[in-house]
Amino acid sequence: MADRSLRGSGIGFQSLESEEGVEFAERVEGAYDCPQGHSTVLPLALEAEVPDYWQCRCGIFALLRGAINPQLPTQKRQRTHWDMLLERRSFADLESILAERLEILRDRRATQPAPV
Repeated sequence: MADRSLRGSGIGFQSLESEEGVEFAERVEGAYDCPQGHSTVLPLALEAEVPDYWQCRCGIFALLRGAINPQLPTQKRQRTHWDMLLERRSFADLESILAERLEILRDRRATQPAPV
């Protein structure tokens, strides 16, 4: 082992840096309430602009407690595989593809011997 390595230290041990002389920023707490009953309290810097909403752990936007006329962002519905497919193909195209695939499966089934 090299002489320059630190002995007796590892992951999970106390840091070698101290907090001596460090001035922490002044903070304010922002309390947010979710429509599903969850409550979140966040420490925010005093100089920072406190947002009117915060995304809750359940995914819904929680409103700042005591906010006056908050502007909520519009929540987009998550696109599914079906939505993305309909962006690329029309129903007529999908029906023709389905008919082709069913014909291939029927032909394959007709040529296979019956199970014993």
